[in-house]
Amino acid sequence: MLSDVLFYLGAIVIFLWGSAHIAATPPIVKGFGEISLDNRRIITMEAVAEGLLLGFIGLLVITTTLLKDDSEQLANGIYLLSAVALFVMAGLSWMTGAKTPILPMKICPIIQDVRRLFMDYRRNHLNKNQHLDNKPHPC
Repeated sequence: MLSDVLFYLGAIVIFLWGSAHIAATPPIVKGFGEISLDNRRIITMEAVAEGLLLGFIGLLVITTTLLKDDSEQLANGIYLLSAVALFVMAGLSWMTGAKTPILPMKICPIIQDVRRLFMDYRRNHLNKNQHLDNKPHPC
């Protein structure tokens, strides 16, 4: 019980720290002074991405702790959180890096969207009688 409380507290702290990272993005970018629009976009993308990752880790720990006794629900929760994280990251990339002339940054949101679609398909079509490796469930 105490370990669960500590997991929740740690997850909430890291989630809030990620949110603070995102909120602090405009002053961070402004701190770089006069830079090109492309550089502002990249710095914005990196600062927000770090905040999103921290938030994702917090949500992942909360989900894992909540659903640890039900492996199927846990797997579905992790798939869903991962798909949402990829969707949000792709949106961030579309709004920032994809607007720069850098080819890998233009391709990144497409790859994230495609991967998210694969994850959604897999999650939605996973037979309840199968483990994640497509072998019959032993129970």
